Amino acid sequence: MGIPEEAFDIVVVGAGASGAVIASRASENPALTVALVEAGPDYGRLEDLPFDLQNSHNNSYTDHDWGFDYQPTVRGSSRPFPRGRVTGGSTAVNTTIALRGMPEDYDGWAVDNPEWAWDKVLPAFNRLERDLDYGDKPYHGDAGPISIRRYTPDELTPVHQAFLEASRVLGYPECQDANDPDSWGAGPHPMNKIGRLRISTAVGYLSAARARENLKIVPNALARRVIIAGGRATGIEVDQDGEIGVVRGKLILLASGALQTPLILMRSGIGPAAQLAHHGIDVLHDIPAVGSHLCDHPALAVACSAKEGALIDFDQPIVQTILRYTAPGSEHRNDLQIEQFSFSPRDGGQKAFAVAAVLEQAYSTGEVRLRSADPKDSPLTEQRFCEDERDLKRLVGAFKETIRFVQTKPLADLVDEQLFPSPARTLDDDAIAELCLKLSASGFHPCGTVKMGLASDAEAVVDQFGRMHAVDGLAVADASIMPSVPRANTNLTCIMIGEMVGEWLRTRPQEYGI
Repeated sequence: MGIPEEAFDIVVVGAGASGAVIASRASENPALTVALVEAGPDYGRLEDLPFDLQNSHNNSYTDHDWGFDYQPTVRGSSRPFPRGRVTGGSTAVNTTIALRGMPEDYDGWAVDNPEWAWDKVLPAFNRLERDLDYGDKPYHGDAGPISIRRYTPDELTPVHQAFLEASRVLGYPECQDANDPDSWGAGPHPMNKIGRLRISTAVGYLSAARARENLKIVPNALARRVIIAGGRATGIEVDQDGEIGVVRGKLILLASGALQTPLILMRSGIGPAAQLAHHGIDVLHDIPAVGSHLCDHPALAVACSAKEGALIDFDQPIVQTILRYTAPGSEHRNDLQIEQFSFSPRDGGQKAFAVAAVLEQAYSTGEVRLRSADPKDSPLTEQRFCEDERDLKRLVGAFKETIRFVQTKPLADLVDEQLFPSPARTLDDDAIAELCLKLSASGFHPCGTVKMGLASDAEAVVDQFGRMHAVDGLAVADASIMPSVPRANTNLTCIMIGEMVGEWLRTRPQEYGI
């Protein structure tokens, strides 16, 4: 499929968690023509889907990945930052954790963006899901494109069964539905999967939408820059297998994610003037906020080798359970997670498992910068985890609690040796803080780099509908517009953003200049 010559009403750039949803919902309006531009391949039939994209038991790390890296902390070393390069984006390669976050997250967004209050986004969360366990609840949906279920007790691997029992021993309540807005405690993860099959936005949304005549999917087309003429976006310049061309539209909507979207804007002349000039890019709009305010979840894991006979099977689901709780003295409900892994993701083949402490509400922010003006070059991503003392203190506490988990029966009964951190080393608060500052890693939930907010806010790049303050005919709708990271994996929140913006485009296209 070549670069289309016709102009569209809407050109969506990025077919991931938000973009595939927006294209699907907007194309439900037969009066709108929609192009969905994706840098990676597109698999039109489920039977053509490669195993790494089907296999929800573990992430796809290489075959459909961008090959990015990131610097988690000032003291830490560079690490891989997996991102999906395929229709479905990171929903096609991730662990399928389907958490929503807390109502307070969205009410916090709504201070300057009232359309994103919890009572307004809840219908979108309900609309996207087919909850096979709690679909009859008023805060759940039972007919959406994304099927969600939880592992039953008999489906849990031995380490996950032991983790839940250890949580009970430690006094945490049982939580059967982590997406109940009032819940907390330990229980099964809600996950968007059926058996082994990962229900990505490509599977859930595009499978039905791709038959529409008013929707055209343009795969293997790398977005280079937005074409802007007379103060208005008119198209997206793409590289499709070495052919450079432009996909034209009345509205250019970037949905390439919190790492890619700001880079596309910068290459288009929209961003921090000094950085653009350094890379030889003509400055159209000096907007220092583009690429700044990078938010994410820092994590640090305890790794243990398993006793002989303990079931460590690399073909089993890597995650099944979660503990959500509030740090002592914190004003932010459920700001911490402890997450059990069936096996250690980076154990070099050892029979080991890991338990991770994760900070879900974080104050520290980083940035995304251009490495060069070359669209094929990867971003420079610096997370700067735990630089805010409030983050560091809570992650230290969560890590101490994680160590307590692996020392508590019955989980302790599965441990042959605690590999990290070594029990022989000093593990007071200062020592653990040093580990956090050196070894904290990303939960791979980047957001906030093209923040939405009021035009009077110097840190806001788009308004609450995703429309650019500085350029007509240009909008953003993906994780980059989040004012703060929700207290959950961003998987469902990004799909919800797609639902919100997709519905606005479907029903009120005139508000986007269409």
